[in-house]
Amino acid sequence: SDDLARSDAFVRFFSGDLRDAPAALRTHGWATGYALSIYGQEYTQQCPFQTGNGYGDGRALSVLEGLFQGQRWEMQLKGAGRTPYCRGGDGRAVLRSSVREFLAQEHMHALGVPTSRSLSLIASRSEGVRRPWYGEHSRATNPDRWVVDAAAISTRVAPSFLRVGQVELFARRARSAAHPTAMQELEQLLRHAIDREYRPEIPPELPLGAQLVRLLGAFADRLTSLVAHWLRVGYCQGNFNSDNTAIGGFTLDYGPFGFMEVFDPTYQPWTGGGRHFSFFNQPAAAHKNFQMLHRSLKAWSGLSDDERRALDAVDEGFPALIRAKVEATFAAKLGLPEAHHDLTQRLFALMQGTPVDYAILFRELSRLPERLDALQPAFYAAPDLDRAAWGAWLAAWRDALALGPTRTAGQVSAQMKATNPKYTLREWQLVPAYEAATQGDYARIHALQRVMTRPYAEQDTDTEGQFYAPKPASAFGVGGVSHMSCSS
Repeated sequence: SDDLARSDAFVRFFSGDLRDAPAALRTHGWATGYALSIYGQEYTQQCPFQTGNGYGDGRALSVLEGLFQGQRWEMQLKGAGRTPYCRGGDGRAVLRSSVREFLAQEHMHALGVPTSRSLSLIASRSEGVRRPWYGEHSRATNPDRWVVDAAAISTRVAPSFLRVGQVELFARRARSAAHPTAMQELEQLLRHAIDREYRPEIPPELPLGAQLVRLLGAFADRLTSLVAHWLRVGYCQGNFNSDNTAIGGFTLDYGPFGFMEVFDPTYQPWTGGGRHFSFFNQPAAAHKNFQMLHRSLKAWSGLSDDERRALDAVDEGFPALIRAKVEATFAAKLGLPEAHHDLTQRLFALMQGTPVDYAILFRELSRLPERLDALQPAFYAAPDLDRAAWGAWLAAWRDALALGPTRTAGQVSAQMKATNPKYTLREWQLVPAYEAATQGDYARIHALQRVMTRPYAEQDTDTEGQFYAPKPASAFGVGGVSHMSCSS
């Protein structure tokens, strides 16, 4: 309740002061380790022990698990201080990155994208942390100055924070027989992952090997659906390693993420990410992370030959599964009765040739326009706009809609508006919100919260004028707006 959230006890607990926690709760949090894999490549060299055992939650501490209305939730403080996995860091988070994650999680939930959730955000009035960041209007690729930002602690919530990287860590130990109980610990973790994330879908009476085959199949379904959702709403994860991939198949770790504005298949907000984590390469990156789980499950020694072949078959089917879901997603975005590869690819080619706002274009198409001028709000300055090509595509698309008595314009438009959000979280709108928050003014955060938790609604005229707008020319190329080096 709001009253509970405003109580002194709540603020103390969720700012990391667990000394007066009720007797049923621990007076300390817990952090967990995981392995690091980047695009399917295992890494150990950045680990302080050179073993891979030193990676993990560097500034995230779980403090509470509970059953609420039959659903188990784990609550985790991000920015609460040092953990055994800090590798020299201070374990703190700045207000800037905390605001971004706090708003993004609830925005993604409202968009219908599986995600961790936001419970609270508490800003310090006395503690600051020194971080590299961009100067005002800087066009540098990487931060060009040091700043002291207010420290903050956000509480994120999920059924669990189990990651592919955690299963991978225990599988690495089991494969190398790192210690006498390594295989037993891998089995314990696998059973735990099924219990926490997949038990309703996987009967407990099945042999564990059969359960693991079911687990991999269910995870494939969730992960492919998740990435299709990301493409639907224009979201780019930025840093899509296996340790940032939740076993539960939801969005986790909002670091250098971004919502694409000007359409670009290679959009990537993180300067250190590369094209392998860019917007349209997210299905391929998902498969790499999926393969790390596949390999980790096969490290369990109790599998039969048939179960190993079954796991391999799930992995082999992953590319076709995600391709089908992505094609269905774009058919839904275009209001088509079925996938239409040629029409979709023609649109992408036009969007690459003409600077166009991704979210606004699809929302304007949801009105089922007959003339190109109706799409004008989506176009950036485009003197070389090929009106003939766009007009031909528009006519072909209108024909492919197959409108008629059983597929009326009103029905199709309503379906498209429920698929294509009107409002997405744009970085140039986030920046003034967190900058004002550093001065103790949270009005902009609350305004974004109100708008972005109703992303499909038309809302009022003032809201539309302020938030339904393409990226201003002054924001292009600006560090911390168009690109960023880290989440801090």
